[in-house]
Order: sequence, then structure tokens, then C-alpha cells
Amino acid sequence: MKKLFAVILAATVLTAPFAAQAQERHHRGPVVEKKVVITKKNWVKGHRMTPAERRHMAEVRDYRRYRLSAPPRGHHWVRVDRNYLLVSQSNGVVTRVVTVR
Repeated sequence: MKKLFAVILAATVLTAPFAAQAQERHHRGPVVEKKVVITKKNWVKGHRMTPAERRHMAEVRDYRRYRLSAPPRGHHWVRVDRNYLLVSQSNGVVTRVVTVR
């Protein structure tokens, strides 16, 4: 009986960190977009962004919420002030600009 109790106790102690990680992943809140620091008045199609500009952009993952189309493979939507830009992930070229009024 003591051996059975020792095995159950050891199994509980060894699996506790995995259960805590799973619970932590479950309780994370929704993804919050970062505030954008870069401002530029006129974004144009074909503009190649610098790495500094790309680092400070807020990626839009829930594009349907903003009535944007699904980004093609290798692209993602970013938000800058009142503009949504469809940007190539590989080279940072703006392929589409949507302005919200």
C-alpha cells in the first residue's frame, strides 16, 4: 500500500508543471494590438518599409472585424493610424492601402 501511495504521489508531483502550463495557456486573454508609433500621412502602393517601420506596426490578425479581405499567402495586414496596409512579409512592400474615415 505504501508503494502504491508513493507512486501516485510521485506521478502527481511530476505532472504538476505540465498541468500548470496547460491551465496558463487556457486563461490567456484575447490578443491585444500594440499602439502604433509610426505616422505617415500618405501611404502608397509599392512603398518598401524600413525594418524600423515594420517593427513598430501593429499586426491585424482579426481582419474580418475591420471588413478587410483575407491576406494572400506571404502577406499580412498592419494598422497605422487610420490606415490598414497589406504588407509582404518577405520584403516589406506595401501591396494595398485601405483608409478608414
